[in-house]
Amino acid sequence: MGPLAGIRVLEFTGLGPAPFGAMLLADLGAQVIRIERPGAAALNVGKVIHRNRASLALDIKRPADKQAAERLIERADVLLEGFRPGVMEKLGLGPDECAARNPGLIYGRMTGWGQSGPLAHAAGHDINYIALSGALQAMGRPSEVPPPPLNLVGDFGGGGMLLAVGILAALIERGQSGRGQLVDAAMTDGSSLLMTLMYSMKASGAWKNERGSNLLDGSAHFYRCYKCKDDKFIAVGALEPQFYRTLLDKCGLLDEDLSSQHTKDWAASAEKLEALFATRSREQWCELLEGSDACVAPVLDMDEAPRHPHNRARQTFVEVDGIVQPAPAPRFSRSRPESPELEKDIEWMLVQWNFDQSEIATLTNLTRSPDEA
Repeated sequence: MGPLAGIRVLEFTGLGPAPFGAMLLADLGAQVIRIERPGAAALNVGKVIHRNRASLALDIKRPADKQAAERLIERADVLLEGFRPGVMEKLGLGPDECAARNPGLIYGRMTGWGQSGPLAHAAGHDINYIALSGALQAMGRPSEVPPPPLNLVGDFGGGGMLLAVGILAALIERGQSGRGQLVDAAMTDGSSLLMTLMYSMKASGAWKNERGSNLLDGSAHFYRCYKCKDDKFIAVGALEPQFYRTLLDKCGLLDEDLSSQHTKDWAASAEKLEALFATRSREQWCELLEGSDACVAPVLDMDEAPRHPHNRARQTFVEVDGIVQPAPAPRFSRSRPESPELEKDIEWMLVQWNFDQSEIATLTNLTRSPDEA
């Protein structure tokens, strides 16, 4: 059983970060029910991010459906929602209304700008939130526009992951106080938090605002990617002096003028390494360097990563119903995260929430269309 076994989570469906946070909780054993709007259009994000949950289609604007949601809220430990500020209040399911029904409820809110501030009600997406936190400007080469780092920094690292951490902290505190509380997770806050090291280095004079001039932004020749002979890439991360020396030794470069790691002319050193890595295929470089203290790894695509021997040995990826996907993480000495299921049976889940058969029949009947009922 996962470490969150017995924790009941009610997720009001949204996009990106909130479902990811709910997935993390479900992977760790929480019993998660997704409330979906009937007939709502959605982006084609597939089923993986919604795994390990059951779902109910409820139109909260209908009295019977809202009452069903309220019954679920009364039995939940956690409620998650990812709407703009004020939406849940308009539906009559804001934090105050829910706390009146369930004083122990942890109410998790996921937004881009947060519940307050001048931009709180403005539309936006990951790229906008990380732009405001200073994260986006710090990425990319100096002569190019900042590249969107997928939506990992705002939606997932600074969003859904932060939401899950807040929920877990609130659950621990509830064990002491017996009271629930509101968790306000914002992607501007979370992506700025992820930049803590860079802000720390800037304060000490070790980081510049100019892109492509810092230790970890791709300008250092010992911390960047290189193209190989077969047009595939290798990632070099030889930060520490002893690892950098191992890299030079294995590449036959100890006698070259690259031995001064922190030379001011990183660009000239990078040109020499570019020429060197272009002489062999990625596989050949891996045979020479991978697994050593040279800190080198192949840059794999999403088809290659699940097949890598290290990922296979650790079962970092799993296949469910023909879909290859990342396995639940982290790992525990006693608890065992849930084996991924693309969708759990709603009637089974409602039994876990201690609904009786007549209540289950009522709730599941609400999900049917008039023609089906």
